[in-house]
Amino acid sequence: MKRILMMVFRNILLVPIMWIKLCYHANHVDKYTEEEHYKMLRFITRRANKGGNVTIDVHGQENIPSKDGFIFFPNHQGLYDVLAIMDACPRPFSVVAKKEVENIQFLKQVFSCMKAYMIDREDVRQAMQVIVNVTNEVKNGRNYIIFAEGTRSKNGNHPGNFKGGSFKAATKAKCPIVPVALIDSFKPFDTNTISPVTVQVHFLKPMLYEEYKDMKTTEIAAEVKRRIEEVIEKNCHQYK
Repeated sequence: MKRILMMVFRNILLVPIMWIKLCYHANHVDKYTEEEHYKMLRFITRRANKGGNVTIDVHGQENIPSKDGFIFFPNHQGLYDVLAIMDACPRPFSVVAKKEVENIQFLKQVFSCMKAYMIDREDVRQAMQVIVNVTNEVKNGRNYIIFAEGTRSKNGNHPGNFKGGSFKAATKAKCPIVPVALIDSFKPFDTNTISPVTVQVHFLKPMLYEEYKDMKTTEIAAEVKRRIEEVIEKNCHQYK
């Protein structure tokens, strides 16, 4: 909370203008292209990061597929994760998020601009429909983030179990799976400090359909987690 207040205070003159613009975009989603929404959201994110003493250290941008229609699968550390990847990624994407966060102010407007899907983990039918919708959109060239852990880890840079079902949209769309290793992404919003923090975003080499087509979704989940953990273990002490 302290860092959020600092982000607001240090951008105090810009906040009212950007809040009005964000809300307008969220209420008139079809008036703007996905690129226009994304440009606006990245501007807000980068100004907030600067005001909040958050530095994004990006690695592996060359691993982002040149053709749209892929899914990022990051480890899930906290509410800041999507904003970290947004700062790091020059290409527009949307997100599948849990229904519980859909009414959190600011995130609500951001997700609306991204045309994100809110998934109800208690409603199997609704969850399956989200998978179908995301599959179709990825086939048509949209990019997504899906958090395979289902909920944020409570153990900082130690990911929880990746759920095989999270990869169903990717296997059905036959799209590239891009593992993303987040390091210290829990610190900006989930710790009570305003000390400078560096969040690392590592885009790993994509798993193409030819590589995973004969694997079970649980095997894909385990392999994606393994690759992410390997990068975290190698880099998590870099800024200690």
